[in-house]
Amino acid sequence: MKVTPLKLEGVCLVEPVVHEDSRGYFMESYNAFRFDLNGLDYSFIQDNHTLSKEAGVIRGLHYQLTPKAQTKLIRVLSGAIYDVVVDIRHSSRTFGQWLGVILSEHNHRQLLVPKGFAHGFCTIVPNTQVLYKVDEYYSPEHDRGILWNDPALGIDWPTSNPILSDKDTRHPFLKDAELNF
Repeated sequence: MKVTPLKLEGVCLVEPVVHEDSRGYFMESYNAFRFDLNGLDYSFIQDNHTLSKEAGVIRGLHYQLTPKAQTKLIRVLSGAIYDVVVDIRHSSRTFGQWLGVILSEHNHRQLLVPKGFAHGFCTIVPNTQVLYKVDEYYSPEHDRGILWNDPALGIDWPTSNPILSDKDTRHPFLKDAELNF
């Protein structure tokens, strides 16, 4: 497994070793021991699975407040996404900055998103399935979000006509969001 720290402190790209042959491939998508060896000491307790039928579906930007904040490990089972992370830690030198990476069924990459970040993604192809592990259960009373197209963030989403849930159209801008990180 290769772990590459990205420009936002704590966010890592995880690339498992993929063993391919004429039948297909095998990989360990998660191995707690190997994560620990790489300094990624998390106890994941829940898996979440999404299917987006269309390209251009944006889910996010989501986070949970402390004490129910979540670390997420995101991967794509089928299709491809543009995965976005926003630093929402007030004390961070990169507060309000974002990064985006492409995760797909073909590149097998995973993104580790620690607590203190808002997360969202945009599907690039139809019928995209995303699986992500979290280290805290979903808590509706701690569930929050930031508007996907907040002009202060300037996220360069790969769609000009996104498909959004009603909830995701009503999130506040970052400057108005409730944050406790």
